[in-house]
Amino acid sequence: MLIPTVVMGLLAVILFSIALHKGDGAPVEGLKLTKDLLIQVIPLLILAFIVAGMVQVLLPYETITRWVGTESGIRGIMIGTLAGAVTPGGPYVTLPIAAGLWQAGAGIGTMVAFVTSWSLWAVMRLPMEIGIMGWEFTLVRLACTFFFPPIAGLLANRFFSWVL
Repeated sequence: MLIPTVVMGLLAVILFSIALHKGDGAPVEGLKLTKDLLIQVIPLLILAFIVAGMVQVLLPYETITRWVGTESGIRGIMIGTLAGAVTPGGPYVTLPIAAGLWQAGAGIGTMVAFVTSWSLWAVMRLPMEIGIMGWEFTLVRLACTFFFPPIAGLLANRFFSWVL
């Protein structure tokens, strides 16, 4: 976590410096928008981190590894695929949950399938997609992406099982 934190810190300093140089109240406006975003996101982050922590504490390591660990094979990948598809919320919610499962012993294939299905399928997003894009488009998109999460999970298990 140190390297991403340093990179984000450097990026924030660079962008803030550019805003200062630009003038026109850009730094103040940027910080106001930051405050608004924090007010919206912090409650979600706190709850997602609580869920992630509780997953690690309440589900025994042996249970996690048996059902969704590397040795769980296709069963774990399918569980990850289905769980990712129905997980609500954006990255602020999903990624802490995924991190909690990962740290609790879930396998790389399961987690790749989880995050891929959350990204591609997002069942909670379907009503909006159908309403805006229509049934036909949504069905075509789902048909075209249907096999990606399990395949991505299988590829991760096959080629990246060394990642712990």
